[in-house]
Amino acid sequence: MRIALFITCLNDTMFPETGKAVVRLLSRLGHDVEFPPGQTCCGQMHFNTGYRDQCTPLVRGFTETFDSYDAVVAPSASCAAMVREWHPRIAESAGDRALAAASTRTVPKVHELSEFLVDVLGVTDVGAYFPHRVTYHPTCHSLRLLKVGDRPLRLLREVRGIDLVELPEAMECCGFGGTFALKNPEVSAAMGADKAANVRKTEAEVLCAADNSCLMHMGGTLSRQDAGVRPVHLAEILASTESALGARP
Repeated sequence: MRIALFITCLNDTMFPETGKAVVRLLSRLGHDVEFPPGQTCCGQMHFNTGYRDQCTPLVRGFTETFDSYDAVVAPSASCAAMVREWHPRIAESAGDRALAAASTRTVPKVHELSEFLVDVLGVTDVGAYFPHRVTYHPTCHSLRLLKVGDRPLRLLREVRGIDLVELPEAMECCGFGGTFALKNPEVSAAMGADKAANVRKTEAEVLCAADNSCLMHMGGTLSRQDAGVRPVHLAEILASTESALGARP
């Protein structure tokens, strides 16, 4: 199986360790992962801000870059949802039948990381070790568009050493919402404060999610509160082992 990493522009720019963690994890499970250098933004920022015509070249670039792969894995439910839900529609609205057909052929190969592990590879125990108290926030796009359900939690429950605690009101939005946080900063900050309060109730050391954008928002709020809670992407927890942590049995 030819597997490509779609790292997304936010991760590539600000959280490259998450992409490296995906590669380490899949390599440990016996799979080679390629990084196509031609990849760019999925177009979500443009789309959400109303620049829908400008998304068409990005849809074309994504399709041309990833069409030859058997699977495309993204450590972002938000960007995976953008590709799967909107790329074919953007191509159709542009009147480009060839692009619409190519996009429709490509998007079923795109998987958020937990989907790929559980549904495609059929694994929940990935051999991870992470001896910390962790709470998990299910991001809006993972819940409402991708419908990943409990796949991330099934993976986390198999991690050795973990103390996984339930997050109160877990399904409430953290308030980031991409450009929503820029257009509605007061509302976004209030939602983030509510989420941070619930995170603190768990007494967790680590806040986990499948999107670094949401972790960035919640992590910023928690940091300003000096809460002592560290945001860590799901991929980085699943890629962790005893040797990587320098832990002793």
